[in-house]
Amino acid sequence: MSAISRRAVLTLAAAVPLISTRSFAAYPERPIMVIVPYAPGGAGDITIRLLSEVMEKQLGKPLVIDARGGGGGMIGAKAVASAAPDGYTLMMGATNNFVINQFMLPKSGLDPLQAFDLITRVAVVPSVMYTHPSVPAKTLGEFIAYAKANPGKLNYSSPSAGTAPHLAVERLKQLTGIQITHVPFRGAPEALQAVVQNDVQLYLAGWGVGRSLVQSGQVKALAVAAEQRLPNVPDLPTATESGLPGYVMENWWGLAAPHGTPKPVIQAIYAATRAALQDKAVLKRFDELGFLPGGETPEQFTRNSETEATMWKDIVAKGGFAVKE
Repeated sequence: MSAISRRAVLTLAAAVPLISTRSFAAYPERPIMVIVPYAPGGAGDITIRLLSEVMEKQLGKPLVIDARGGGGGMIGAKAVASAAPDGYTLMMGATNNFVINQFMLPKSGLDPLQAFDLITRVAVVPSVMYTHPSVPAKTLGEFIAYAKANPGKLNYSSPSAGTAPHLAVERLKQLTGIQITHVPFRGAPEALQAVVQNDVQLYLAGWGVGRSLVQSGQVKALAVAAEQRLPNVPDLPTATESGLPGYVMENWWGLAAPHGTPKPVIQAIYAATRAALQDKAVLKRFDELGFLPGGETPEQFTRNSETEATMWKDIVAKGGFAVKE
């Protein structure tokens, strides 16, 4: 190779990182789509909309929120996993999108911890246990006793099979021996509406989606499956206080991008999300909804998800819930 050719190669090689750096520095250059893999109006949809104003100011571009439900969150998740890893398609996913579906749906071909680059956990949503006012139970303990006295006669709802609310009640069944039938829906609003109509007698969801219905007397809250009482609902006991020690079932929401998204892009999104999670107005609204703010680094979020996935794998295996077809 001639000296001129060598110089040309070296010049080109030196230019590549500069071009890449400039490309990352310009991110974002257009609107960013955030897919929520559930029906509109659920906790994930509410959460990303709360964060969006601050995030848009930080990023300088709008967020286009696309609530794309179906398939236990798999339809939206697969759309994100197959998108270009350029930071312009993100997922606001729930617990099951990251640490449950790979065990519930082993033939789906999607391992979330391999298919996505995790950015940060955004919100932790302690599960409030809702029932219809006609159910003769004022506490979780009374509900369990009522269910035992009426085996197979009660139903419970979930946003879809394999979601955290579904498996949380299955765990309740394992612990207490109650017989209650699962009725899956296409999203959280429909699942909660089924309680309002008394089509089902139990649903686990965040305080934000059920608060107004409790206040209006259309549903009642029995307990919260969390380690501590919710600050804004101090009269609502925990499941442990209600006679079910250690029953802590929390759904959470996190941001992720397709695997291979450049680290500077991930960091830009993370920084914008962190800024939103430190905003006083956002934190006030989180507190009202019973959400606990996240903010883990991408590395912490990944490690914690890997640990939690082990727990859900065991729960799914013990219950034989994996879909085999």
